[in-house]
Amino acid sequence: MIFSVTMWVLAGASVLADSGFEPWLLELKADARAQGIADALLEQAFQGVEPLPRVLELDRRQPESTMTFVEYQENIVSEDRVRRGRQLLAEHREVLQAVAAKYGVPARYLVALWGIETHYGRLTGSFGVVEALATLAYDGRRSDYFRQELLKALRILKEGHIAFPDMKGSWAGAMGQCQFMPSSFLRFAVDETGDGRKDIWNTQADVFGSSANYLAQSGWRKNERWGRRVLLPTGFDTRQATLTQTKSLRQWQRLGVRTFDGADLPDSHMQGAIVLPDGHGGPAFLVYDNYRVIMKWNRSTYFATSVGLLADALM
Repeated sequence: MIFSVTMWVLAGASVLADSGFEPWLLELKADARAQGIADALLEQAFQGVEPLPRVLELDRRQPESTMTFVEYQENIVSEDRVRRGRQLLAEHREVLQAVAAKYGVPARYLVALWGIETHYGRLTGSFGVVEALATLAYDGRRSDYFRQELLKALRILKEGHIAFPDMKGSWAGAMGQCQFMPSSFLRFAVDETGDGRKDIWNTQADVFGSSANYLAQSGWRKNERWGRRVLLPTGFDTRQATLTQTKSLRQWQRLGVRTFDGADLPDSHMQGAIVLPDGHGGPAFLVYDNYRVIMKWNRSTYFATSVGLLADALM
């Protein structure tokens, strides 16, 4: 349903509500009841909820449309973030090593994801997850997807993993220190401490374990890296720079691709693809299967490349 009768008036905090939202919400509650969500929880979750204009504004403004990869990377893989990541890698070494051994995902990738998603847990989002998801579910652009996410968020509340007032997240409904959407939470979140709750908001072991479980179940290869920055030869055919075109490192070597310091690529049959986040003339990366796994977490080449670069910086 699109905001057919919507009349937003942005004067300070005042918003004239859409007359179609209440009927839509009644229908949503009926679907939730059919999935076993109690009336008491529905009343608590939707008390005073209305569409949030700020959520819609942010939904239509994504980083790749406003900045280059180089600008994005300089901000995300900053000296401060690298320095803090190294401190936290040492501080949480015991739990990180245990999680890494259990799931086969090196600790530096878990810390890199943590650092990029929420600046190591400091910026987890201040939007009420239910209200943000209700806004996006009512909006016409991706309503089916967000409707399902909203119903899953209610299931998480029903299971008692988080109290409703504490269920905060991003404008898109991503939650906790690893910023899982509700569907990802239900598939991948783990109770690493054994206390009966999958607490990705406040419990570090659950944050790291859930992140590692996500990557492991998505196909992470424990003895491989994500990729590397490379130099392309003069006249390189940039039509070959796509994730759908893979070649062995030996083949890329024969085509003139070298490591960023000019050395030969490893003599290997390992498959890789060339990625140019900023297009022709920008930095080039030779990426492997684990890069594709990171892109299952977030389909942005900006994001996946920056995770790899930050993880390398934490070594």
